[in-house]
Amino acid sequence: MSSKSQQDVAPSTARPSSLRYKTEKRGIRYNIMLVGCSGLGRRTFINTLCEKEIIPPPTLEDPDMAHMVDPMKFNKYETQMNEDGTNIFLTTVDTPGFGDGIDNESCFTQLQEYIETQFDEVLLEESRIRRNAKYRDNRVHILLYFLTPTGHGLRELDIEIIKRLGHLVNIILIIGRADSFTTKEIASFKLSVMKDVVTYELPIYNFAWDEEADPESQEENQEIQAIVPFSVVGCDEVIDADFGSVRVRKYPWGTVEVDNDEMSDFGLLRYILLNSHISDFIDFTTNVLYEEYRTLKLNENKDDESEDKEEEEEE
Repeated sequence: MSSKSQQDVAPSTARPSSLRYKTEKRGIRYNIMLVGCSGLGRRTFINTLCEKEIIPPPTLEDPDMAHMVDPMKFNKYETQMNEDGTNIFLTTVDTPGFGDGIDNESCFTQLQEYIETQFDEVLLEESRIRRNAKYRDNRVHILLYFLTPTGHGLRELDIEIIKRLGHLVNIILIIGRADSFTTKEIASFKLSVMKDVVTYELPIYNFAWDEEADPESQEENQEIQAIVPFSVVGCDEVIDADFGSVRVRKYPWGTVEVDNDEMSDFGLLRYILLNSHISDFIDFTTNVLYEEYRTLKLNENKDDESEDKEEEEEE
C-alpha cells in the first residue's frame, strides 16, 4: 500500500505495550502534526488523546472579518505524558487554515518546507564539530491527516497533499466526524478511500510492512492495516456508567462512546500512537525518511560543487 521502502528498516517486534526507548531515563521526544480542513475535530482529537486540554478553544472571531480566509499557521503545543512508566515529551503541531482557501497551493508548499526544515536542522547539527548537547530533534514523526467525511473517497486536495508529503513523513489517515456516518456508510467510505490509495499509489504509512516480524506481530499489524483509515469520534465529556466512567459524545438521540471499538477506532489508534508503534514511527523517520532526504541533499551539494569547479576552470 505504501511506496516507502519499509523493509529496509530493522524490525521492532517487541509488542504489545513495549516502548523500545523505555531505557531512556530522559524519556521519548515525539512529534505529531495535525493536518485537515477546519471543523474536522483536530483539537478535540488531540485533547481526547492526551486526556487533557492541549489545544485551547479558538477565540471568537470578529463577525465583520468572517468572510476573510486566514492563512495557514503552525501552532506548537507541548506536554508531558506517562505511558506504562515511560515519559513522553509530546510536541503537537497544529495547522489551522489548511484547505480553507480556493487555491491551497501555498498550504502544500508551507507544509513541505516546514517538514524539510526540521530535516535540514538535523543535517546541520550532524555537520558540526562540536554537537549541541541540548539540541532538540523537531522532525515530525507522524502526520495525522483528517479526511472530510464525504462518503465518496479522497478529494483532489487529499491526493495532492499525500503525494507531496508521503516521502517526508509517516502519514496516517483519520476520518473526522465519523459519527456522522452509519456503520455501513463508514465501512463503504473506508473501502473507497483505500481504493483511491491503491489507484493513485499514495505513500501512506503501511502497518503490515514488516514481513520478518514474529507471527503474532504480523497478525496484529495486518489487522490494523485492514482498519485504515481510522474512524474517530472526539470526546465532549465523561459520564458515570454501570462499569465506571465512560468518555462520550452526547446527542439528542443518545450517546457515542469514544473508547467503544464498535463505535470508533479511537481506542486502538491511541494504543498505536502512544504505545505499540511509537518506536516504529520514530525509527522509520530517522532511518528511512531522513536518510533518503539526507542522501538527496548531499548529492545535490556535490553536484553544485562540481558545477562551481567547472565554472572556475573555464574562467
